[in-house]
Amino acid sequence: MYSRLNFIASILALCAASACSQPRADDGLPQLKYQLNGPLIPARMTMVTAWDFPQNPLSDKSLDQSKLSKEIQLGYRLFTNTPAEAERFVPGAVSCNNCHLNGGQRERAMPLVAISGVFPEYNRRAGRLISLNDRIVDCFLRSENATGKLKGADGMVTSPAPDTLPNPTSREVLALAAYLNWISRGHEIGKSPAWRGQNTIPQASLTPVDKLDPAKGEAIYKERCVSCHGPEGQGVFVGDKRPGPLWGPDSWNDGAGAARVYTLAGIIRYTMPYLDPGNMTDEDALQLAAFITSKPRPAFPFKDKDYLVDPLPNDAVYYPKRQK
Repeated sequence: MYSRLNFIASILALCAASACSQPRADDGLPQLKYQLNGPLIPARMTMVTAWDFPQNPLSDKSLDQSKLSKEIQLGYRLFTNTPAEAERFVPGAVSCNNCHLNGGQRERAMPLVAISGVFPEYNRRAGRLISLNDRIVDCFLRSENATGKLKGADGMVTSPAPDTLPNPTSREVLALAAYLNWISRGHEIGKSPAWRGQNTIPQASLTPVDKLDPAKGEAIYKERCVSCHGPEGQGVFVGDKRPGPLWGPDSWNDGAGAARVYTLAGIIRYTMPYLDPGNMTDEDALQLAAFITSKPRPAFPFKDKDYLVDPLPNDAVYYPKRQK
């Protein structure tokens, strides 16, 4: 078990690390005291590097005062502080950066460097080709729970007024796409990068969902996760930052990718615990994911429109079972 003393020591290290991550005066690029793995922060790095960004448009001197540069910078701010920067679409407390760590520039944390060149691509949930902007909209609707804005005072879903929900031409969506295009520059178009899909647990190691035990996951959570995520999963403040809520009304909704057991287990397995990333067995990550996905979270109101072409995944535990 991680002691309170270890946790405090890590916080002090996080504060000290800011001296290692300040932009250099000469070129505006971050001065990192460790070797990157290609363009990415290595998966082994701990929470002291939580606010390191190999590509940071706020300090990169190659950006000017053009409209495009300003949109790229807005996209970065949206990515790293989504609830504040996209308040009209985000009723909860989840940022893009909570799942795609270090601005989407960390190994095995669903990195997004070079992702722009992959689109359009087929999406099994939608059953069709989608664009990068479509995918960003989907993240808003699900991971940031934008559909929560549709609920009236009585809790019932209402018909959306214009601009209530994001669309591919919403300014926030375009700015996020500009940022993702910027961190993807120089990479091959039409080819999935080698670092994509590396945060998944091997098929041979997966335990059937109905064999997982949320009670075991809860015991692991209390031992290994409470120091940072709190007893109720809402996150513990570290200065002015805290992890996104893992369940409850401010978390991602039940139509999000992280609401699937195996998807969430892969995220946990390679990014947590943040004091010692990767120091988690496949089995423990699966049990933890089973616990977290047993908890209440906002309902995505359009789940009946998902997986109409491709089969409903076995780990989509918030979806009603369908006849095959």
